[in-house]
Amino acid sequence: MDCLVKVKDYIPDIFVELKYASEDNFTGHKIYDFTEAYLRYGTVQKLMKVQEALRKQGLSLKIWDAYRPPSAQFVFWEICPDDTYVANPIKGFSPHSRGGAVDITLVDQTGRELEMPTEYDDFSGKAVRDYPDWTPQATANQRIVEQLMVDNGFTAYEGEWWHYVDTDKYEVVEEAEAGISRFSVFY
Repeated sequence: MDCLVKVKDYIPDIFVELKYASEDNFTGHKIYDFTEAYLRYGTVQKLMKVQEALRKQGLSLKIWDAYRPPSAQFVFWEICPDDTYVANPIKGFSPHSRGGAVDITLVDQTGRELEMPTEYDDFSGKAVRDYPDWTPQATANQRIVEQLMVDNGFTAYEGEWWHYVDTDKYEVVEEAEAGISRFSVFY
């Protein structure tokens, strides 16, 4: 089964704060009209293992982005046509539009974000995984997440410490297929 599923149906204690469902993102505009995180069922199964390991440490994941409608990718590319940070939809869609990528951070069990290298969508060298001047605490927190994600079947994107892609490959999912009919375009 490789359909999209609501993450919280399988991981009820994970935190979800979709940044593109608010104005708190690099566009400054609300892009999504939905607030639930969706991923491929196989991706969620892998994420369940990560969450279980974190739970034992009194920690949790918070999802900032998961499935992304392909139409959103065109909006992002128009705003930031730099393939270091935004996948060019003409060359091929982001793994987010395939339901196999997730942007995450580390939180405590109350949902309070822990110190991480940068804020989300920091399009600077500070967000790169091998940036040498993160604080020791931010480095330790990021390494906890990275190790668990990689150990459970994800690859880490070097340019963004928060971005992980399932090693299993999936096809692009259009909005109608995803059951997501609401999408905001702000202009």
